[in-house]
Amino acid sequence: MTDGTASSDMRPKPGSARLAEVLMEMNREGDFSISILTDRQGFPIASAAQPGQDPDVQAAVVALVQKTAVQARQQLGMAQTDEISLYDADGQRLVCRPFDANGHDMILAVRIPNRHQSYRRLTNQAINQICRTWKL
Repeated sequence: MTDGTASSDMRPKPGSARLAEVLMEMNREGDFSISILTDRQGFPIASAAQPGQDPDVQAAVVALVQKTAVQARQQLGMAQTDEISLYDADGQRLVCRPFDANGHDMILAVRIPNRHQSYRRLTNQAINQICRTWKL
């Protein structure tokens, strides 16, 4: 992982490195402690985390959340899930945003430190950048 600062190196970066940069920038702008991009089953593709945060643990939680959402959606006859949020008693939340990147089902999961903090614009921007990167 890098420190999240911009690089003056203009050479193309491997896809996973570019995806990690997108997540680092989103974390920096939103003051998010951790974000992870997974496939629909929760397997990690890219992540960005502050020291002491474990992306593997978050990926496992994302997989569990996704499985629960699919079961609820099927049993209730709901359409595709747009967002899944889990709050803790302190107001911290985990937001999971399922999306399609050029035919690949993915989930962007972000830990947001406080209940009143905005995140939707930043996660939308990150999803758009991920979709553009996934084409390359």
